Amino acid sequence: MDRDRNKSLLLELQRAADTGNGRCADCGEPDPEWASYKLGIFICLNCSGIHRNLPQISRVKSLRLDFWENDLIEFMKKHGNLCAKAKYEAKVPPYYYIPRSCDCLVLREQWIRAKYEREEFVATRICQDPCSAGTREGFLWKRGRESRQFQKRRFLLSAREGVMKYYTKESRGPKAVISIENLNAMFQTEKIQHAHGLQITYNTDGQTRNLFVYHQSGKEIVDWFNAIRAARYHYLRTTFPTVPEPELIPRITRNYVKEGYMEKTGPKQKEAFKERWFCLDSQERNLMYFKNPLDAFAQGQVFIGRTDEGYEVRAGLPQGVRMKKRKPAITVATPMREFVFICENDREQREWIDALNGVIAQPLTG
Repeated sequence: MDRDRNKSLLLELQRAADTGNGRCADCGEPDPEWASYKLGIFICLNCSGIHRNLPQISRVKSLRLDFWENDLIEFMKKHGNLCAKAKYEAKVPPYYYIPRSCDCLVLREQWIRAKYEREEFVATRICQDPCSAGTREGFLWKRGRESRQFQKRRFLLSAREGVMKYYTKESRGPKAVISIENLNAMFQTEKIQHAHGLQITYNTDGQTRNLFVYHQSGKEIVDWFNAIRAARYHYLRTTFPTVPEPELIPRITRNYVKEGYMEKTGPKQKEAFKERWFCLDSQERNLMYFKNPLDAFAQGQVFIGRTDEGYEVRAGLPQGVRMKKRKPAITVATPMREFVFICENDREQREWIDALNGVIAQPLTG
């Protein structure tokens, strides 16, 4: 039967070497089980859902569940993921964030729309230089530090000046002038409880300041994110001209290694345990804790150094510390003192220990 024969042919194409078909063309997820028969690419289930919303550009079928006509099989043979990549990703700028399967929906959707719908990266497009791409002005909805309500604020980003500013009222000067040197941005859709939620962080007076923003348009918020990345890339490329590109790219923006609730006690380890929201920043080697996840500033932070400097992470409580009820605990030993944290469950304890050990194992960078 054609149905069974064509299914076998499709699966052979998906597994064929030197085609790129073994991973989703859009997010890199291994063993994709869907395909776009208009674009000639193999994609995962999640990305196929995005393609369904682009019927003028893409049409999808399951490799295993749907019937594939002979002419569609021939079309897939002549195309494939590497062929599509050569066409639709010919000029992806080095600062542009290419999402992975674990990234949020808005990043993956706008990447797919940028490639196939808007054809932003085809060879005939003229690429903006990072300095121009890192210049942007517009409005974002920002969460107020005191009111905790989201209000419309004007933001201005200038890679040339090396700053990002935002304004509370048009008649006044900027509320903050943020140096691109220590600017970071990451999508935080669950924490902000908005599908387009973005967390912007920067250092001010030795503390990390958090801004939480969103925009109703998915394209607009992703464009802001990539504009920040372009400005950061311009700063890094200018400041560190001899650093190889593969080392530079991961430093443009970063996500926290791990976030979540733990309980902590005071320096005497006799104070009552209090629940706090923790964020582990591997680049800055800081474990920050907040009273609430959307607080503007941390209540405190713990620097995480190397083993040979006296830093260690252990499961369990320090000697002499007692608890009425057994709970999974972590002890972080530093040269100055030991910090004690209580996790919600054993899985969280393992994940925090692995994340902290990962930072301890990193070489210190200047």
